[in-house]
Amino acid sequence: MPNVVVVGTQWGDEGKGKIVDILTAQAQHIVRFQGGNNAGHTLVVGGAKHIFHLLPSGILHQDKRCYIGNGVVVDPVVLTEELDRLEGQGVKITPQQLVISERAHIIMPYHRALDLAKEEKAGQAKLGTTGRGIGPCYMDKVGRVGIRFIDLVNPLIFAAKVRANLEEKNFWLTRYYGEKPLDAQEIIDLYSPVAEWLKPFGGNVALLLAEAQARGENILFEGAQGTHLDIDHGTYPYVTSSNPVAGTVSAGAGVGPTKINAVVGLVKAYTTRVGSGPFPTELMDETGVHLQQIGSEFGSTTGRPRRCGWLDLVAVADAVRFSGITSLALTKLDVLTGVGELRICVAYELNGERIRHMPPLLEDLSRCVPVYKTLPGWKKNITQARKMADLPAQARRFVETVEEIAQCPISLISVGPDREETIALARVY
Repeated sequence: MPNVVVVGTQWGDEGKGKIVDILTAQAQHIVRFQGGNNAGHTLVVGGAKHIFHLLPSGILHQDKRCYIGNGVVVDPVVLTEELDRLEGQGVKITPQQLVISERAHIIMPYHRALDLAKEEKAGQAKLGTTGRGIGPCYMDKVGRVGIRFIDLVNPLIFAAKVRANLEEKNFWLTRYYGEKPLDAQEIIDLYSPVAEWLKPFGGNVALLLAEAQARGENILFEGAQGTHLDIDHGTYPYVTSSNPVAGTVSAGAGVGPTKINAVVGLVKAYTTRVGSGPFPTELMDETGVHLQQIGSEFGSTTGRPRRCGWLDLVAVADAVRFSGITSLALTKLDVLTGVGELRICVAYELNGERIRHMPPLLEDLSRCVPVYKTLPGWKKNITQARKMADLPAQARRFVETVEEIAQCPISLISVGPDREETIALARVY
């Protein structure tokens, strides 16, 4: 009954959607355990593209049960839109297929308003958030004034909490940010029908997962964002508001750490990040533009172009340590086809010293000079490769170098966006 966690090792956008979709074949239960609709997972199945922001990537498998854990902050309007869009494509999701934790916190309109107002006021110093209200919602959660799913579906409790919270939120919106106040009754009227629609999906996720474990069933835990956006371990303050590391499963889904059997870390064959913050291997030349275009590096949530650079194995090695990663899934290897000479960052130079970890002080990280290992590229199309022997020698060397420097074996290699365009090197389950 293996329980497997999937996490990103970089700054997110590593291709978790596809890998989770593949691993779902061996699991009966798929769980989102942190983040919100600032995440975007893209799946390509049979040539059709599906983008999810809150729904677990395993939702396309009708015989699986998916969960949104208590560590996720849920925008109920976005969630109903996703469910509605799927139904329009002929995929109707029932409460037997999807369970939302009753303890999950709810993103409110005032969270989004505060998020956008804060970024606007910051000007050039803005963090580059998605403006989805994620941070303010987590702030209310920690501040013990948040509204949970169980509150949302209880009309009297929900209305009272909205009115109480809005008194403070409107003060900040009007007096500090110079924005218009929000109307409590309008919010209540907007969310009430949504709450009725979602009410059957509520449940005790931690208990249901414990029962699944007792039956010997496999569980797949799906993280959002990436390790270096972690609020504790990332490039603070240019981070998300939750913990995308594997240990968060315990808090975000109610599953004890002794129940985790394997952790798969996703690593893209190059590096990207969205928004502001230091990026040691960033490419500001035509190679960076090429990676962006060929890799379709545009945010599935915001549409923003992603900054692109060479693969940074210093960042990946840190992620391996933080999450206790047992194997890596290498994604978008096909994007490197035809690039020419390739580089992999194996260390940093800082103040004349060679280091192999990311320094916590952003000013130091900004001054780090990447130490590169140069490898030959390849020109052969690799999207038809289904085993290592099918790859050109140069591509095999690239894979072996990643394993060697990261000190972690690779279990899966993605050689194209479709589900079938994958090389399986070892069983995860």
